[in-house]
Amino acid sequence: MSNRINPRFLLIAAIACAASGQQPKPPADEVLAFERKMEAAVVRGDVAYVESVSASDLSFTHGDAWTTGGKPRGVDDRTSFLKRVENKQYLVRDLDSVKVEMHGDIAITYGRYIAENRVPDPTVGAWFSVWFERVYAKRDGHWMYVSHRTVHGPTYGMTREAVKDK
Repeated sequence: MSNRINPRFLLIAAIACAASGQQPKPPADEVLAFERKMEAAVVRGDVAYVESVSASDLSFTHGDAWTTGGKPRGVDDRTSFLKRVENKQYLVRDLDSVKVEMHGDIAITYGRYIAENRVPDPTVGAWFSVWFERVYAKRDGHWMYVSHRTVHGPTYGMTREAVKDK
């Protein structure tokens, strides 16, 4: 499979967008919009949507202990990640400082999300932040969620402001 975009496709897309009065989205903007839509689906517990955009080989690595040679807090495959979505674990999960690196049909995002757990831990609070790297692959014309790896965190606090500055 070629990583090049067919120039005729770009011309047709540009003509279609011009006819509709819309500007084509750059690929990085498309990925960010997809990531925001996915985060919103996780918060509302929309298993059907998250399942439809999650690769069958999805890997979600929790916690940053792996960065210093330790074990991660846990690793979800697609099935266990969807169970988390079904349980509606979060009240909030907002993206912050996210950047996109494009490699043809592969996108790597890195940044942070700030989240509030539905059931707070009285010792550390309900709010936490996680710095991450994620991988998305365009398959059959659609972005698919392939991998999440926490690179720093989670960092907990009693309020959103307490975790935002860490």
